[in-house]
Amino acid sequence: MSDLDQAPAESPFHSRLPIGERLDASALTDGLPWAFEQIVMRPLEPMLTPEKPRGGEADRADCGPCRPSPDIIWHDDLWQVYAAQEPSGLPFIGALSPREHWLLEDAPVDALAALGPLMQRMSEAVKAIPGVARCHFGRWNDGSAHLHLWALARPEGMMQGRGAALAFWDDVLPPMPQEMLDEHVRIVAESLAAGGGIAFPHR
Repeated sequence: MSDLDQAPAESPFHSRLPIGERLDASALTDGLPWAFEQIVMRPLEPMLTPEKPRGGEADRADCGPCRPSPDIIWHDDLWQVYAAQEPSGLPFIGALSPREHWLLEDAPVDALAALGPLMQRMSEAVKAIPGVARCHFGRWNDGSAHLHLWALARPEGMMQGRGAALAFWDDVLPPMPQEMLDEHVRIVAESLAAGGGIAFPHR
């Protein structure tokens, strides 16, 4: 879909927005002073519709989570867990997604009922990594038309990583050595498998 097919979104909410202006970001620095000292926002861009399709939305053949992948470190009959294979700043980043092509809006009740216990297990698995205090979960749902929740490990004692700020620190902290990442992924995968399912199913 090209930009020529799009038009400005229309609603009472959209009509009041200062499109093209650079907005004051002090609410972020005041609200998260432990993480941000200064933020400069880009000018507010036009909000165009219809939105471009997410991955797998126009064609399921383009859906990454539907395909077998070496990045899958654990799965059971309903759910799978991906983990980044390239080192980054946080001790662990993974994603929980159903093995079938479902969104939150159309996922079967039995699959959603299994998600709560899996999140509990995932939190404990991530906190089994040495030096990790918390497991944060996030769902943004803009990149892929396949339900997925991110799991992010907050380092112990890192008060600057509290709350929503944690995701930004992943790009800022120095990347881990590959050997450390591999060990952290192993800990999470084997911890999950201890409660059922299979660790590293594509090995």
